[in-house]
Formats: sequence, structure tokens, C-alpha cells
Amino acid sequence: MNEYPLIEHHGLIGDLQTAALVSTEGTIDWFCSPRFDSPSIFGALLDGENGGHCTIAPRAPKYATRQLYYPDTCVLLTRFMTEQGVGSVVDFMPPVSPRNPTRNHRLVRMLRCTRGEITFDIEIAPRFDYALKPHEVTSCMGGWQFVSQDTDLTVHVVDTLGDECAGERRIRAGDVCIVVGLRAGMTRGLVLETFADGPPHIVSPEECERLLEDAIAFWHNWLAHSRYTGRWREMVNRSAMTLKLMTYAPSGAMVAAPTTSLPEQVGGERNWDYRYAWVRDASLSLHALLGLGFAEEAVAFTEWLGDRVQEHGGSGEHPLKVMYRVDGSADLTERTLGHWEGYRSSAPVRVGNGAADQLQLDIYGSALECLHFADQRGLPTTCRIWRGLIDTVDWVCDNWDRPEAGIWETRGGDKDFTYGRLMSWIALDRAIRLAAQIGRPAEVQRWSRERDAIYWQILQRGWSPGRAAFTQYLGSDVLDSALLRMPAVGFIPSQDPQWLSTLDAIKKDLVSDGLVYRYDPSASPDGLLGFEGTFSMCTFWYVEALARAGHLREARLVFEKMLTYANHLGLYSEEIGLTGEQLGNFPQALTHLALVTAALSLDAHLDAATPGFPPTSPVPVPYLYAQPMTAGTGGPPVTLTTPYPSDGTVRR
Repeated sequence: MNEYPLIEHHGLIGDLQTAALVSTEGTIDWFCSPRFDSPSIFGALLDGENGGHCTIAPRAPKYATRQLYYPDTCVLLTRFMTEQGVGSVVDFMPPVSPRNPTRNHRLVRMLRCTRGEITFDIEIAPRFDYALKPHEVTSCMGGWQFVSQDTDLTVHVVDTLGDECAGERRIRAGDVCIVVGLRAGMTRGLVLETFADGPPHIVSPEECERLLEDAIAFWHNWLAHSRYTGRWREMVNRSAMTLKLMTYAPSGAMVAAPTTSLPEQVGGERNWDYRYAWVRDASLSLHALLGLGFAEEAVAFTEWLGDRVQEHGGSGEHPLKVMYRVDGSADLTERTLGHWEGYRSSAPVRVGNGAADQLQLDIYGSALECLHFADQRGLPTTCRIWRGLIDTVDWVCDNWDRPEAGIWETRGGDKDFTYGRLMSWIALDRAIRLAAQIGRPAEVQRWSRERDAIYWQILQRGWSPGRAAFTQYLGSDVLDSALLRMPAVGFIPSQDPQWLSTLDAIKKDLVSDGLVYRYDPSASPDGLLGFEGTFSMCTFWYVEALARAGHLREARLVFEKMLTYANHLGLYSEEIGLTGEQLGNFPQALTHLALVTAALSLDAHLDAATPGFPPTSPVPVPYLYAQPMTAGTGGPPVTLTTPYPSDGTVRR
């Protein structure tokens, strides 16, 4: 396998502890085990020749493929149409225990023929530990076993005793090659299992069908908890299921993406490992999960975040890491895999993430916003977490006025990023609200003084009179689409003239046909070579900003256009290239989180604008707060004159 499929030409399957990518050509070219952040077993997505793969393809000179999910599930169906017949591969991973980490994972690959006859060529070529560890393969009647130093992979054959349809089977240079011929109505296949509790064995088609039905039932039952009934149900449901696939069930942590080093510019160096849980994702995750009705996942994620706050609160140079492994550990030392060429020669391939130790002030606002919102929705902040929270907020008071790497994790030197100041303001504002509303001890007067100092600094130094806009860092004229969140988090009213002017400036400089760049690297060098595409999360933030500003027709058009950039399954990577190609790690959690919150917000604003809409009816809008507390000049804490409604709604 030497050719690289487009990034968007993939579907995602998983079992809530790890995941795999399946191309539209029927190849599993990315699979790590036993966790998302574990070394790869199949990695051809990052090195077509040496990365490892499991390929199933029809033996035909000419064929067409189509790929889709079974409705409302994460069971993937790839169909192959030849002149002789039509066949399909059904790929899924049976969900494992939601709370117990395990090394045992199964990839089920069912082969079916629905018309005529079809012959499949199968090649199973694992490359353990990013192709750094050799392996041995042994064969028996029921299949094969690949054994490496720290991992093993067992291949069980799906077949009917007495009616075997597999033709040639051979081992070639440590890989297994199989030929399977099928007639209409026949089902065969493979079950790939890590750390199986026995040798390979024959799996009957009936047993395989039971596994399929169980997987379908699992996803149907899970999705039934969704409360979303808005205008974009299919896309929102697919995003919800994708986010569920990227959540490590034993801890509740959500990875930013299940992949590493897919490039933001093909052939460039903007390639990062996203297989970790970012604190920054906390606020959006909770709003999206609770907004859709998935309380169990919201509770688990809040507990995971609370544990990070409690165990690190106030200690070390930074009380919180930017990101963690899915089990909460913080060893993310970055290294490069020099023996891999990278996706379409996009080197380097990175494992680990050096940004974990950067100072990024915005993560504290995300963490406090998450915990505050959880408390408002019936997930109280425990005494144990509060103790750690006090130390963390005190640290923010001491350190908010420092240069930092910022939300975009730039590697070109620290700056006084306005967004970092904004989120520091949120950290203090939400901490003050929590202390007042639940009667917890805190230095509220000090927190209020520092919060107000941030407020005035942003208004005075984060505002550029020349650009008539809030800018990327203090004293600059550079724009930043991260600031699209300013009204969403309650810092400034959405109809404030300064905000409307900022929105116009962002539209002029960073928006191209409705797609939004996060910033202009030529105007604000980030320490990296090359350029990047538009940032999909920022486009969804732009939709929200337009809706809040009253530009509903434009907001809906931008949203609908953005939906057309999803792949054939409704999945998004991080960025969109100049030709509409998806770029960056895939799929990306933040993009799907932003899609969900944009859909919820836009639905609510459109409903409110509908003639006959009851003006006193509650409108559930994610983190659409009443007017923020007015900043003073220090002294006593500001009175909570407009507290957030306890039911998470606002009244019109």
C-alpha cells in the first residue's frame, strides 16, 4: 500500500477505549491499541509502505465504492460494485466495558455478497509500535497470531465449517494474504483481536451477526438519550456519536482526535499529536453534552477535570497542564518518528506533544467555566475539588498578566494574547459566582479586583482604535478569530458597538466565502513555516457570533455552507484547504463540539425570531448568559445583579 487516500476519505469506528480509521477503499490504515494514545498497530496513514494495514479489496479490474454508516450507529458499511457482483465490508468494534480499561479489543470485518459473485483479496500487515518492533506470525486452522514484544494480534476467520470459501492462504514476509470468493447471500470475514484469551478459532457467520446486532442496539440505545429535535438532527447526531467514539470511557476524557501528525499543510511541518485530552475542550464539551441530554458523559468528564484541578491545584509552575493522557497522566514528551515519511511526505511525524508544558492562560477559563456550568446544571463542585480550585484561582490572580503561548499553541515566542486575558477574566468571574452562589470560602475581594483589572486592560490595550477592533495581543493590530467568543462568554454584549465593529473587521480580514481563518500567520508569525487552511471550529464560532449579533439569515447560510464541507459520513477534520480538502487530524473533537453548540444556538435564535414565538418561553442557548457583572475599579465584590438562571435558559 503506497498511495495515500484523502484524509476525508475515511470513516471512524471504535469501542470507547480506542478507535480505527477505515478508508473508502476498505483499508484499515490507522489503529492504536490498547488506548487512543498507545502505539500503532496499523499506521499506513502516516507511511504507506512501512506503516502497516489491513486491506480488503475486490479482485476486479474496475469497481466503484460507496461508504456509509448504518443509520444512527457507528457501524461502517463499505460497498464494492463490480460487473460480476456487489459485495460489502461491515466494520465495527464491539463496545467494551465502560469503566474498566482493557487490552482486549476486537475489530470485526464482515464480508458479504449481495448480488452475483465477488472475490476479495485480503492482506493483514501489522507493524507494531509505530513499526519499530518486529513480530512473528503463526498459522493454525482457525486463523493466525501475530506476536510482538509487547503486543499481539489474533486473527479469527469467520467461516462455516464444511463450507469453507477461502481460497489461497499464505504468509508472506510476516504478512497474511487471503483470497475469499463469495456468492450472493454468503457472509464471511475476520475478527482481529488484541490480547485474545486463546488461540485463533473459527467464528461462525451467525455469531458475527449477533455481534453486529448487539453493536447496532448499543448505538440506538445510546442515541435515544439525545434531546435534540432541531433543524439539523442528522448532522448533530453524527457529531454526538463521533464525540462518543473519541471519549475514553474508563476516565471520561475526550481526545482531541484519534490520530497524530495529519498535516495542516500537505508537505509542511504543521503536524501534531492530538491523541490526548485538552483542558481547553472542557467548556465546549460540557455545553454540548448537556445541551444534547447526555448527562452520563458530562458527569464523567466533569469528574475527570475535577480530578486534574484537585491533584495539581496551586502546585508547580503551572497548576494545570494544557493536556493530559486519557488516564490523567501528564507525560507527553514529544519525539519524532524519523523512519516514517508522514502523510503524503508531510514530515515530521510526532508522538507526544511539547505544547503540554506551555503556559496557556485560556485553559483556566475553560476549566472554571466548565465547573461553574456543571454546578448550575446539578453537578455540584465537591469540597475536595473546591480546595484545589481556590489554589488554582489564586494562581491565576498572580499570573494572568504574563506573556503566554496562547490558544493556538504558537511556537514563535510568548505574547500578551487578548484571548488568554479574556479567559483569565472568565476564570475569576466564574470562581466569584461559584463562591457567592454556593457559599464557599474564598478571597472574593482579591479575585474581584484582579478580574476588574483584566476587564479594563482588555478594553484599553486589547482594543485597536486604528482597526476599530479587539486584537490578537495587547497593543497590536492583528486580528484573531478566537475573540469571536467574547459575547458568547458574557464579556461584552453582542450588540455593543465595539463588538459589532470587531465582528466586521474579522469578517473583512479572516473570513473567505464563509470559512474562517484563525489568524494571519504573515501578520503574526507563529514560528512555523508554511500556511494553513481555514479553521472549522472558528467557522462555527462565527455562525454563533452572527446569530447573537442578529444576522440570522447570514448565520444560517454560513452554517449550511459549512455543512457541505463535511465528508461523506458527516465527519470533519481540523481545517479546510483552498480546494475544499480536509486537513489536520481527523476527526477533530473541537470541530464537532463547535458544530453542536452552533446548531443549538442557531436553532434557539431562529425559533425566537419566528412569528408567534411566545416571548416568555425559555430559550435554551448554550452559555448565552444574561448581562455579565459590571466591572468596577476594585474594592468590594460586585453584586450579582443578573445571576444565571438555574435551569440554563434565558427569557426573552
